[in-house]
Amino acid sequence: MSSHISADHGSVRARLSARRTDTRGRIEALERDFEAIVEANALVAVDDEHDPDGSSTAFERAHVASLLEQAREQLLGLDQALERLEQGDYGQCEVCGEAIPVERLEVRPAARTCVRCATGRPRPRPGRRR
Repeated sequence: MSSHISADHGSVRARLSARRTDTRGRIEALERDFEAIVEANALVAVDDEHDPDGSSTAFERAHVASLLEQAREQLLGLDQALERLEQGDYGQCEVCGEAIPVERLEVRPAARTCVRCATGRPRPRPGRRR
């Protein structure tokens, strides 16, 4: 773990916890939206093929389901980041082992890799010019 992060352990935990709370709230709102769409659809005999609103309702349902899945993945990532923080591995790239820049962690607090490893760019070899 980088020294800057270990010195700032409490604020990192607070930032991760706040993002987790926000994400959990977004999941709850999306679950309510999804249930409302399903319930509204159940009240009407919807035939997606012949009902002019059927295809837009199906699109809306699929869109909310996709957003819900993304939010759940984000929550999982935040939970894993909190675990890494407790284990002392937070802020360390899981691929190359180098420190993840603090700026990246501020934008993506659940980041598991540095930018170079996330984009798949090779590391420059020592002694070689680019």
